[in-house]
Formats: sequence, C-alpha cells, structure tokens
Amino acid sequence: MEMNILFIAIAALVPLVMGFVWYGPLFGNAWMKEMGFSKESMEGQNMTKIFILCLIFSFLLAFILQTLVIHQWGVYSSLMGEPGFAEGATGEATTYFNNYMETYGDRFRTFKHGALHGSILGLFLVLPILAIIAMFEKKSAKYIAINAGYWIVTLAIMGGIVCQWV
Repeated sequence: MEMNILFIAIAALVPLVMGFVWYGPLFGNAWMKEMGFSKESMEGQNMTKIFILCLIFSFLLAFILQTLVIHQWGVYSSLMGEPGFAEGATGEATTYFNNYMETYGDRFRTFKHGALHGSILGLFLVLPILAIIAMFEKKSAKYIAINAGYWIVTLAIMGGIVCQWV
C-alpha cells in the first residue's frame, strides 16, 4: 500500500492548530486554573523547542493512525508475512491482495469514517490513559474532560484526514 506523506504531514499539524484554539480561547483559562498556572508562570519557555517536538510527536501519531483508521491496512499487514508479499513478488498472497483492493480498496475511505475511528481511539484509548494518570496525580474531572476532549476532537480530525487522503 502506498501512503501520502503530504497528508500525513497535514494531519500532524492538527494537534498544534487544535491546541492553539482548545487551550487558548476555548478552554485556556479553565485549563490554566486546573493546572495551577498563571500567565506569568507560562512565560520563559522555549516555545520553538516545544513546537518542534510537538510536530515530531504529532507526525508519529499521524503516521500510525493510518494503520488504525484505514481497514485496508489490516489486510495488508495480515499478508506481510507471506513469502514474497512484502517484496512485491507475484504469488497467492499478492494475487489475493490485488483482488481484494480491486473489490474493496476504496470502501470506508472517507473523512467521516476516519473521524469515527479517531473519536473511538480518543474515547477508548486516550481517555482511560489520561484519567488513570490524572487520578494518581490528584487532578479533577474538569482537568480530565478538558484534556480528553482535546484529544477526542483532535484524533477525530486527524483520523478523517488520514482516512480520506492518505
């Protein structure tokens, strides 16, 4: 299967843009209150370093999302261990995969479907992880809601982009 690195890179920008909006005008004050931050305590950080690292991590997230929101990746990865398949050689697995892609290759490759899978990942993977960490850190339910909400919406948008265009 081929991937479109341009749209993986575009999807990787979503957490930065969403973070600017979510932790800015939407929930910035509430988030800072839950964290015990003030505007003064937020100053003096190396924002260039933070944004570069966020972009790298977001790219990794967008890259792996294709295997989680595109069903065809599951078929492809199931066949990778078959002799000669990964090298593109002809054989039973390659023939099966090519036939599969001709028949089902564009099924469920929509923004809406990717957004659904992204939301599911946010709800059933990110939310429990954040909630467990937050409980041990003695954070509030509001803190969990703000951060999990960000990831649910962000992964929905990223999943939609990846599923539709990668």
